[in-house]
Amino acid sequence: MSRRQTPPFDPGRFEIANRLFFRLYQCSNLLHKNGTRSIGEFGATTQQWAVLGALARPLVHEKGMSVKELIEFLMLSRQNLTAVLDRLEARDWVERVKDPEDGRSRLIRLTVEGNRTWSAMRPAIETFYGKALMPLGEDEQVRLYQLLDRLRDGLADV
Repeated sequence: MSRRQTPPFDPGRFEIANRLFFRLYQCSNLLHKNGTRSIGEFGATTQQWAVLGALARPLVHEKGMSVKELIEFLMLSRQNLTAVLDRLEARDWVERVKDPEDGRSRLIRLTVEGNRTWSAMRPAIETFYGKALMPLGEDEQVRLYQLLDRLRDGLADV
């Protein structure tokens, strides 16, 4: 059976799938609620945290990322990302600069203040990760992100 064909979906599988997607929905809501609370002293949201984290990665830190690359990496809509970037730019955490390889394009990168803020946020984020993942051993965490990668790919194909 190819990836594009839909397998028969019996009632038992529906119940499992329904529970799984409901659990993902609950986890997403708790991530936003408790994640935002954990970085509350910075007045940032989990969406802003995700953008800062994406831009702080070693492979993109110096150059930055295009809006298109950020959209693909974070799987956001252009409209949602633009609103987040506008708020981050207003706080002087990110800047839009000309792409040296294509003067028509802009790259998004962390400012000095954005780097400082990201560094200051890291301990709170690490504490949040530690507490949230405490019920899972390291092998389980690796297996979970591997399974979530496969689910993400399946969702992207829908």
